[in-house]
Amino acid sequence: MTDDNSLWMSGNEAIAMGAYEAGVKVASGYPGTPSTEIMENLSKYEGVYTEWAPNEKVGLEVAIGASFAGVRAFATMKHVGVNVAADPLFTASYTGVRGGLVVITADDPEMHSSQNEQDNRNYAYAAKLPMIEPSEPAEAKDLLKDAFELSEKFDTPVLFRITTRVAHVKGVLQKGDMRESAATCGIEKAPAKIVMLPANARARRKVVEERTAKLMEVAEGDAFNRVEEGDRKRGFITGGVSYLYVKEAFPEAAVLKLGMSWPLPEKKIKEFAASVDELFIVEELDPFLEYHIKAMGVECHGKDLIPNQGELNTAIVRSSIDPDSAPELFAPAELPMRPPNMCAGCPHRGVFFNLSRMKDVFVSGDIGCYTLGFLPPLSAMDSCVCMGASVTIAHGMAKALGDEGKGKLVSVIGDSTFIHTGINGLINSVYNDSKTVLVILDNRITAMTGQQNNPASGHNIKGEAANAINIEELCHAVGVKHVEVVNPHDIAECRKALKTALELDEMAVVISRAPCVLLPEMKKAEHRPYNTKTENCAGCMACVKLGCPAISWTNITPEEAVAKGYKEKQKGFAVINEVQCNGCGQCAALCKFEAINREGE
Repeated sequence: MTDDNSLWMSGNEAIAMGAYEAGVKVASGYPGTPSTEIMENLSKYEGVYTEWAPNEKVGLEVAIGASFAGVRAFATMKHVGVNVAADPLFTASYTGVRGGLVVITADDPEMHSSQNEQDNRNYAYAAKLPMIEPSEPAEAKDLLKDAFELSEKFDTPVLFRITTRVAHVKGVLQKGDMRESAATCGIEKAPAKIVMLPANARARRKVVEERTAKLMEVAEGDAFNRVEEGDRKRGFITGGVSYLYVKEAFPEAAVLKLGMSWPLPEKKIKEFAASVDELFIVEELDPFLEYHIKAMGVECHGKDLIPNQGELNTAIVRSSIDPDSAPELFAPAELPMRPPNMCAGCPHRGVFFNLSRMKDVFVSGDIGCYTLGFLPPLSAMDSCVCMGASVTIAHGMAKALGDEGKGKLVSVIGDSTFIHTGINGLINSVYNDSKTVLVILDNRITAMTGQQNNPASGHNIKGEAANAINIEELCHAVGVKHVEVVNPHDIAECRKALKTALELDEMAVVISRAPCVLLPEMKKAEHRPYNTKTENCAGCMACVKLGCPAISWTNITPEEAVAKGYKEKQKGFAVINEVQCNGCGQCAALCKFEAINREGE
């Protein structure tokens, strides 16, 4: 039961409310699952300036600047985004803060939407920063407010780690008290503190160590880390969402819950360990806690029993520690898989269809919904490493292959990813005389993470009009001579543009420009779907090879083919689902038998 003041929120929604209640004035971030909804929800609160930054490094630097001006500042990103933001993060550990500064790192165990499942608790250790880890939405909201106060009290940025389950799970919480920064907004010069020349940095290095010692004293208290009494035959040290799995799997056991995963409370850990017969460390991914606890001389079980890959759940925790406990009682329900696919009418499909027909071309891909071009039947992507790497990988291959690589290397990148980290790669390619082709998939939005605006879309985080980067002029400005804009729905035009670019003896750019079919204006527009005249279908499967989810294939026997008037050798026919069809026309452009038409045509 809940009262009238109770709110039902996801972890990301709760964090946004926590930032508002903490008195955050400036927030900047880059969309990345599972963190995206934090900034989207925070943008709805009055009195908080929010923005989508071109990348995570820029977002964190904006937040650092706001902190230097004396207001509470907030930066959001997913786990791999911290890699991009690591440069300012490590130095901000030395400069400290004026207004409180909290950095969200949203980790993705199981890699639901990521290229790796790195454990960003390691960043707290490496950068010598405190890290806070909530277990569920209500705690996330409250601990975030405490994190801002911790930041100001100890003159430090604070890392705030959530994982996919904490970000997206729903929970009940209450509105809380509003808190304000103790700092005063305004310019305050402190060059010895925030100008990181070596002499100043050496002095601040000592301060960082002194700060860590003080934070260890805080960790020993109950504000973030608490012992929950229970049966002392088995004791558990855990934190984050793993705490919930432990409580469900072993509700009777004593637990040391760590809401601050760095620095660790050594005294409290040793006392707890001495009070239990057997100690278990339960954590997702790396044995972060286990390594440091064993370094204290404490005997414990950890990754010798608990998997170090993927997400945990109650069943895994229970069966790993107690294999004879009927783990099926705790197992989550098996749900049918939904195969990933680009949407019906996706403009990227036309580009990848053409690339899939160029068998001798190596396609260096990038991070975005267009990464799905890797999957069959298109199978038109040969590498994908990280944001912006498509351009530089193609350039590196070109230099390694020399003349053998001419006309064979294409890099593909989305408009948002191009702005994120692709521009520098293009500059490098032009400067160093690369002879590759860059295809920029400009669908006017950051589509993969849910339709967020970016500097090329013409709108800001609130949907208000903003400056839109002219991508073709930018390409010309960095030295690209051949820049061609094409409509990817026109299969023939797109193929011609790609072939022309590949034949050039210089860096070339093809901009594939058509809006994402999920944009609000596209949803409102009237689309006349296509349909199939099955009696005209020759069974060539050209349309099926597009991989469009609106197109299905029906198998028939030779006897059925004859009975229905098809050719005897025809094995089936294509059918278009008019409800799913968005009317892009790519399939009609491929059909040579007039089997695909719009109604009335």
